[in-house]
Amino acid sequence: MRELNDDAVVLRTYRYREADRIAVLFTRHHGKVRVLARGARKTTSRLGAALEVLGHVGVDLVASRGDLFVARHVAHRSTLSTLRADYARIGAGYAIVEALDALPEGMADEAVYELAVRVLTTLDNPDYLPELVPASFYLRLLALDGSAPMVEACVECGRAAPLVAFDAEAGGVRCDRCRRGRPLSREGLALLRRVLGGDLATVLRDPDPPGAAEVSALAHEAAEAHLGRPLRALRALAGAPGVEAGSDR
Repeated sequence: MRELNDDAVVLRTYRYREADRIAVLFTRHHGKVRVLARGARKTTSRLGAALEVLGHVGVDLVASRGDLFVARHVAHRSTLSTLRADYARIGAGYAIVEALDALPEGMADEAVYELAVRVLTTLDNPDYLPELVPASFYLRLLALDGSAPMVEACVECGRAAPLVAFDAEAGGVRCDRCRRGRPLSREGLALLRRVLGGDLATVLRDPDPPGAAEVSALAHEAAEAHLGRPLRALRALAGAPGVEAGSDR
């Protein structure tokens, strides 16, 4: 009987049969796994209380048929109470787990797992504002994969200035001669460089950094281009209050 003990982030859940739930987890050592939690939808279930989207948990699982595991024990590693009490932080969290759920099956990457946990911990910290957290996560996810956008010179010709556009498909900024993609202001370029260059903590404390909307949009485009699928949670957060992406679908 194959057993699996690991730490995980809960990406998505959906109903199964009369009282069960299936959860999709991104684990530290085993990548994405699907877990059957028997009786999790009963009000008395401890499994149901722990296997919530955005949960940071430790899991004790046993293999079942196919690629499905059965949950024997699940416990919170951190409660993330600040994150869960704020709609904007919840929405940002959904944007993060949706990107994780878009990663290929069977890809175990401890660095990606650690990044996800750090980002959720950031969302749980009231000192940091949530608006640019998904963008920073997308950009750092690309960097971990060796696909960080080129932001110091034109991705086409190498000119250092003037840089006036961002091309998600090409993977970087473009000069006025090679202009293609999304227009990019000087403020947007400066903020993008700060996010990628080590000044993120200061950026996330600023309630309204110049260029924030541009950086959020271009990071979203870059992540979609890299993952090859649309990421709807960030758009839902911007335009559809009350959406609870990822839960019991």
